[in-house]
Amino acid sequence: MTGHEQPQSRAVESYLPVHPGNLPERRKEPMRRRATPGELSRTWSALGTFEHVALGYLGLSSAMVAVFSRNLAHPWKLVGVNALAAAVIVLLCRAGARAQRRAESQGVSFTTRFWHFWRHWYPHLFFLFCFEELAYLVHLVHADWQDAKLIAFDHWLFGVHPSVWLEPLATPVGNDLFQLAYLTYFVYLLILGGILYYRREWQAYWAVMTYSAVGYAIGYFIAALFPVESPWFAMAGMWQGELHGGPFTATINFIEHYGPVRGAAFPSEHVAGSVAVVWGAWRHRRWLFWVMLPLVVAMCVSTVWGRYHYVADILGGMITGTLGYFIGSYLMDRQARAAMVVSG
Repeated sequence: MTGHEQPQSRAVESYLPVHPGNLPERRKEPMRRRATPGELSRTWSALGTFEHVALGYLGLSSAMVAVFSRNLAHPWKLVGVNALAAAVIVLLCRAGARAQRRAESQGVSFTTRFWHFWRHWYPHLFFLFCFEELAYLVHLVHADWQDAKLIAFDHWLFGVHPSVWLEPLATPVGNDLFQLAYLTYFVYLLILGGILYYRREWQAYWAVMTYSAVGYAIGYFIAALFPVESPWFAMAGMWQGELHGGPFTATINFIEHYGPVRGAAFPSEHVAGSVAVVWGAWRHRRWLFWVMLPLVVAMCVSTVWGRYHYVADILGGMITGTLGYFIGSYLMDRQARAAMVVSG
């Protein structure tokens, strides 16, 4: 729900003036109800700018899978999964729009609150779905990892390998603090989105989600074209040992051991998503921007400290996150202008 939807009339059902007992036996079966042009129009109007970006990415991803299907083991399964994800998004938006109309006409209920919540918070699950899917797309175009290029870039930029150079500075306490900084990535969008959701600033809420969606989509596309597995894998053996710390280090090690996506390191989606949120905070909650900024800087450093990313990944994530903000802002402003023209 974008806040621009106009109240829509309910479809009026007609009934045949025939007693059911006089109908032929074959017509006692429930008749399938076909979608009318009006219903299709209402379904499309329930989609916002975020959905246009999300569905566009799923379409582009599926097209790439079809073109490079020879490089994948089960390409059509991926296309099918993308189609299913797109269908879920459309149906969820339609259910959310119906719940809104019901709340306006009959009052708020548990059902309307349920659909309203999931209509607004499903983007987080969508981002996770797309990232996990990259595990199957990283070798879509190139069979070989491209880490050597980024290792050379970092060495050219600094004269050393940054993660190797940082190792003598590592201490258990320092490691745990940086791992904590790394974990803060997971709450940035939740915090800003939660504040805007609580304040019922729907336009700002969906703007922030759209900034993130565009930034992530650009990063996912690049990751599929330029597979990079990260220093954690490509530079294994160059360090004296593992990084030891406390509970936060143990948490990260558990995640990296059991739940990582091998590849998709360039550009860093952690950085891209964080930068997009920081831009969103700058525009919609300036005070929160100043709170988040030092945390995001520490998070960026932690990705190199923890051996998860090259510096090149960080720079790439900053660029894609910034592009996400500016392109997303343009798309949201265009939607707002179009809504004003329609309503005016």
